[in-house]
Amino acid sequence: MKEFRFHTELWLPRPRDELFPFFAEARNLEAITPPWLKFEVLTPGPMAIHADALIDYRIRVHGIPIYWRTRIAEWNPPHRFVDVQLRGPYTLWHHTHIFEDKDGGTLCVDDVRYRPRGGALMNWLFVRCDVENIFAYRTERLAQIFREDPAPIKSPKAESMPKAHAAR
Repeated sequence: MKEFRFHTELWLPRPRDELFPFFAEARNLEAITPPWLKFEVLTPGPMAIHADALIDYRIRVHGIPIYWRTRIAEWNPPHRFVDVQLRGPYTLWHHTHIFEDKDGGTLCVDDVRYRPRGGALMNWLFVRCDVENIFAYRTERLAQIFREDPAPIKSPKAESMPKAHAAR
């Protein structure tokens, strides 16, 4: 089955040592995941993230509840970590998070290799758009949380996503 790749980068005006702990707390995923996914961390807290840590989640994809389990395959604070899906909506989900010092802040890199159930057709019909919308929302939320001016921002793109998402 064909493997797909999604890559995105976001520069944030904060040092890596300040950003990494946010990502090291699995419950913070709830704050940066689109509300239409109804994302919930099921693993009881507090949890220590480390190599081989297991984390359970529940999400809704197009209204269908899905349980998702990931394993932290690599843990190298504050530089990078990798999570891989053990159970969930994909036949492969390998997500590398990289944090690099850049221009007085941090470049946050997400590199995802994935294979959706249903292959290229499902990727073309639903999955790629869903992944792009999820990461666009995540980018907006991270920018809002970590930008220098803490005043709230409104994103027409993020607000319109649930409607566009539902129309697919």
